[in-house]
Amino acid sequence: MEPLTSDARMAVADLNAEYAACLDERRFDAWPDLFIEECVYRLQPRENHDRGLPLATMAFESRRMLRDRVYAVTQTLFHIPYSTRHVIGWPRVWIDAKGVLAAEANYVVVRVRDNELPELFSAGRYLDRIVREDGRLRFSERLCIFDSALIPNSIIYPI
Repeated sequence: MEPLTSDARMAVADLNAEYAACLDERRFDAWPDLFIEECVYRLQPRENHDRGLPLATMAFESRRMLRDRVYAVTQTLFHIPYSTRHVIGWPRVWIDAKGVLAAEANYVVVRVRDNELPELFSAGRYLDRIVREDGRLRFSERLCIFDSALIPNSIIYPI
């Protein structure tokens, strides 16, 4: 697992920054475009991930499924509105055993509701597989592994 150049880490950090901006600025329609068509997005507790258990809080297997989630978030789900602020650490980047660009970065998501104090919503790490498509980096797989076994009872927006 040989680390890559600073340029590669910077490109992955830029992809993470765009990911956070899409969600924090509520540009949900742009979020699926950060993934390739046949992708994996999974939100999973650390215990399940570490034990190889498949149960996930959210699991999508294509850009079409991500778009369906965006439709649900923006058109059909009723919930108390909130905004988020993602803080994503500097990524570790390497080429994995299959020759694919891989990355890991810690994250914290803060949830903010009107007239309430901000609250820590989720903390964990992203495990990514990233490919170049149409001249830009995109996620082929993003695993959001959250550290706590306890989560809010309604995760509406992607982490």
